[in-house]
Amino acid sequence: MTAERAEDPAPEFVRMIRARPVPPEHAEVSANADERAALARRFGVRAVDAMRAEVDMAPDGDAILATGVLHAELTQACAVSGEDFAVRLEEPLALRFVTKAREVDPEEEAELPADEPDEIEYAGDMFDLGEAVAQTLALAIDPYAEGPGADAARREAGIVDEDSPKGPLADALAALRK
Repeated sequence: MTAERAEDPAPEFVRMIRARPVPPEHAEVSANADERAALARRFGVRAVDAMRAEVDMAPDGDAILATGVLHAELTQACAVSGEDFAVRLEEPLALRFVTKAREVDPEEEAELPADEPDEIEYAGDMFDLGEAVAQTLALAIDPYAEGPGADAARREAGIVDEDSPKGPLADALAALRK
């Protein structure tokens, strides 16, 4: 029996940028309602209410350096209570679009310095800034975010006593007392 490889779904937020001869110096991209709904499904949040990015681009040798800011507003379910709450994200973008990514030894753990931009490989004379922005959003979403009703939900479930000290040290001391 052979396993069929699932096709990668088409990206929900495509914004192709011409890399050659020279990309635009500045780009602003934003997702429309259909794109935001598809991104919400992909990222497992209730809604992506707004998403836009402001990006400055410049040649960097054979690559294109793209820096800027991603602005997003989400509706997300609280990890504790399940209630919806609003989340506002402002995430820096630091991307380097390259025609050939760095070779990485699969046996060796690769770690990029935090101040280096993420490298995204592209082919031809265009790259997809939209998918890069969408992936940045995906990494910025906290899957265990707690809404304003999280503490009340814990108290209601009897998980937290309002008068008891909280934190790892308090837990360790409570265990010693027993």
